[in-house]
Amino acid sequence: MKDDSIKEAVRNLQVLIARETGSPLRREAETELTSIVQRACGDGSELEAEHTFVSCDVTILLADLRGFTSISATLPAGTVIEMLNRCLARMNEIIFQYHGVVDKFMGDSIMVLFGAPVEQPDDAERALTCAVEMQRAMVELNNQGRELGLPELFMGIGINTGSVMAGRFGSNFYSEYTVIGDEVNLASRIEAFSLRGQVLISDHTYDLCRDFVTVSDAMEVFVKGKTQPVKLRELYAIPSLGLEVPRKEVRRSHRMEVKLPCIFSLVQSKIVMPQMTEAIIRDIGYHGMLIVTELPLKVLDEVKLEFDLPLVDFKATDIYAKVVKLKQDGEHHLAGLEITSSNPDANMKIQLFVQLLVTAAA
Repeated sequence: MKDDSIKEAVRNLQVLIARETGSPLRREAETELTSIVQRACGDGSELEAEHTFVSCDVTILLADLRGFTSISATLPAGTVIEMLNRCLARMNEIIFQYHGVVDKFMGDSIMVLFGAPVEQPDDAERALTCAVEMQRAMVELNNQGRELGLPELFMGIGINTGSVMAGRFGSNFYSEYTVIGDEVNLASRIEAFSLRGQVLISDHTYDLCRDFVTVSDAMEVFVKGKTQPVKLRELYAIPSLGLEVPRKEVRRSHRMEVKLPCIFSLVQSKIVMPQMTEAIIRDIGYHGMLIVTELPLKVLDEVKLEFDLPLVDFKATDIYAKVVKLKQDGEHHLAGLEITSSNPDANMKIQLFVQLLVTAAA
């Protein structure tokens, strides 16, 4: 058998093994497989594994456990490892079921490929189905963990489809099969915007599966490395399979920790009171914020706020909000506010400000 025939046989076996095990062969196993094929064919020629790279369309799924670092700081190391292994093992089972390839585990994160090392016409559909099943499995894991007295775990998932370079990267000392490119980076940015229990997908992925899924309206976000906003959609369900994402996150956006000075006035009987009170915004999202104030407030109090957004060089004025939650912090009062009215320009700048903070933290 000629060298090129041996190479083709090895590649076909690699694809089969990757599909069945959820992981491509590492260099040592690849070299051993080549030797076995050579001996089986009675060919004594030596063939070394090559560093070949190909351009291909891949759907990339990135999943991350939300808040796992803070949870792990409060539990014994053995408990943390057991929780993480139990979760990742279940996710791996689901990924294997839908013929995804685990590219790598990164602490409490997983990167999964659909379309590498071999492309299939339904790669994107299988990736979305896999994501829904992963979120459904998180509910089962939390139900089991609750019986054991363990804290709940929540996962955010981002999915993107695009052209990447795939191959074995590294050296003779160490190499691994992976994909690189701008589309991989975008998948990572999308995952960073996902909330607990949420699945966010890119516009390209949606275009490939628009008749297969139920999604939200498009939302535009600014991500690092992109001059124009990127359109994302939240995946709700796959009607043909009777699958729904069991998301229970009540927040409609990220809440990012900040320390922004602000001033506010009480609104009584639709009249803005003249007295202005200083406060500090402790966290902020698209639709609300948490402020620290020395003035006692009551639930359902209405206020008018002003504050600067330094990252976007904007002063937000005429922001009206309602007190929806109160908490005491020593001598200070914490008030959770829900924005009830703001002008379109201020609304856009607040969202951009939050998105820049999310991107910086990713």
